[in-house]
Amino acid sequence: MISLNDISFWYRKNEVLFSSMNLELGAGRIYGLLGRNGAGKTTLLKLLAGLVFPKSGTISVNGYIPEQRKPSFLSDIFLLPEEIFLSAKSAEKMVKLFAPFYPAFDVSQFRNLLSEMDVDFQSNLDKVSFGQKKKAMIAFALSCNTRFIFLDEPTNGLDIPSKAVFRRLMASVYSEERTVIISTHQVKDLESLIDSVIILDGGKIILNKPLEKIASKITCKHSSIIPGGEEILFASGSVLGKQYLVKNTSSEEGALDLEILFNAWISDPEKFNNLVNS
Repeated sequence: MISLNDISFWYRKNEVLFSSMNLELGAGRIYGLLGRNGAGKTTLLKLLAGLVFPKSGTISVNGYIPEQRKPSFLSDIFLLPEEIFLSAKSAEKMVKLFAPFYPAFDVSQFRNLLSEMDVDFQSNLDKVSFGQKKKAMIAFALSCNTRFIFLDEPTNGLDIPSKAVFRRLMASVYSEERTVIISTHQVKDLESLIDSVIILDGGKIILNKPLEKIASKITCKHSSIIPGGEEILFASGSVLGKQYLVKNTSSEEGALDLEILFNAWISDPEKFNNLVNS
């Protein structure tokens, strides 16, 4: 369980990033963390990992206070940043240097994930592309088998085939004990993987809901004409026509598009939260 209560944070006092922010997250979910540039997605992950500390309020991650950085806490979380630096020259060296900090690390799993990602266990990572380094770090993160995995823009730098492999591997390591948070702008890359969405805007969490809950109230329609007889909640135009959010009047979950969902919530969070909570 992750709990943030009345969190305020800033890097410069006259530029408050979060103000009285609250958030509750449970296990067994893959959360998509969405927000505009500068909304504080990376900072939120750093707060959860104990890399920066709140100015006020409290944070609890599985009963631990992140800023205390207790070894038992650090060994059960993994934060993969968007920009990576590898001090180890090979995946094999990574195991020797860093795996001892993670009691549940599985070397066989790491080898298998590297193979799936097409990264050689003994190759010199200094000489490979950023995408290959990113894949090595993703494989290492998953092999640590921590209960909390925080990934910041994990698909940046990956080619199209690697993004498909990433989605498959993330789905394969899912468990009811794990909490995964993926911060991303590349919603199309991860739409099939995310099962709950968090939207951060204006220093607040304006949405934190399972997608099945949202889909029970709202559905997305793609059309070049206005759907007849339906109340349009939100519309977004493109060269391919228009996308619409309308009320879901069926007994089945509606189709959702995370991009239009994000734009709708940013435009009027009160309206859409009231609708989903009704």
